[in-house]
Amino acid sequence: MAKAAKAKKARSTGGGSKWIQKAIKRPGALTMKAKAAGMSTMAFARRHRKAPGRLGKQARLALTLGGLRKRK
Repeated sequence: MAKAAKAKKARSTGGGSKWIQKAIKRPGALTMKAKAAGMSTMAFARRHRKAPGRLGKQARLALTLGGLRKRK
């Protein structure tokens, strides 16, 4: 029972989990596709956000992570 409470607390406070690193299965793949198409990564992601399969997943994750970035 104590393990479950400790795990729940770690999840709720962030607990140093690296969910972003775990979510990115193929680092740099979307950037390479965008460069091959002659576009920026974010423009490529916006264009392909509704695509099915792996490309769509990569594009949606890129847009999500782009929204997390801290602005100055």
